[in-house]
Amino acid sequence: MELSLEILSLLFLVAGLAGFIDAIAGGGGLLTVPALLAAGVPPTQALATNKLQGAFGSFSASLYFVRNGLVSLKEMRNAIVCTFTGSALGAELVQRVGAGVLTNLIPMLLVGISLYFLLAPQVGKGGGTPKISDNVFALSVGTCVGFYDGFFGPGAGSLFTVCFVAIAQLGLVEATAKTKILNFTSNFAALLFFIFAGLPVWEIGLVMAVGGFIGARLGAKVVVTKGRKLIRPMVVIISMIMAVKLLLEQNPQWLQ
Repeated sequence: MELSLEILSLLFLVAGLAGFIDAIAGGGGLLTVPALLAAGVPPTQALATNKLQGAFGSFSASLYFVRNGLVSLKEMRNAIVCTFTGSALGAELVQRVGAGVLTNLIPMLLVGISLYFLLAPQVGKGGGTPKISDNVFALSVGTCVGFYDGFFGPGAGSLFTVCFVAIAQLGLVEATAKTKILNFTSNFAALLFFIFAGLPVWEIGLVMAVGGFIGARLGAKVVVTKGRKLIRPMVVIISMIMAVKLLLEQNPQWLQ
């Protein structure tokens, strides 16, 4: 595809903003996928190109969190392996079956996540006793949410975060940092399958990747400096926006 410099510049800026939001609360695809579609990228290629730029953004945030000591990759190795496997299976399966069931289910899950963070003021402070072991968490949450991210995607970051908070009893900052590690893992696994299928539009994806990398780096810094007081409302707002967007896509008559 050939796009003007103006369109590429706008996509760069959109990716930067999406990377910033995604590093804090997830949901960056709410901006990037519609922008790609508006630029004339076919839907399947738009999803693949979004995974390309999203992988760079999640890598940028992950790198910042690792360098600042919020995450130990050694401690997360089982969760990384399970998430990669789940995402790869999801990316393979979505090419064979539709995602209709998930499109109906995920808005309700996102509303539930929003209400959980909104109505439980003490949530996300951390320090509690984990409800399951790290290995069981890796096998259950890592595999299942990774599968969902490879198969469908919207809200995967919010699902990871709420599981780290509610099940692993982590504080919101640490939960967000670990979420980005697994987000990058699932993005990378799904991206490999899209590359093998020849779907990403590289010229667009790499331009957006630079913007996403910069935006995510800035967002990760905000997570470290502002912490729970910013992450909690952002997760609530972004999850509700994603839920409303998905519901409107399923029920366009509501807008008439």
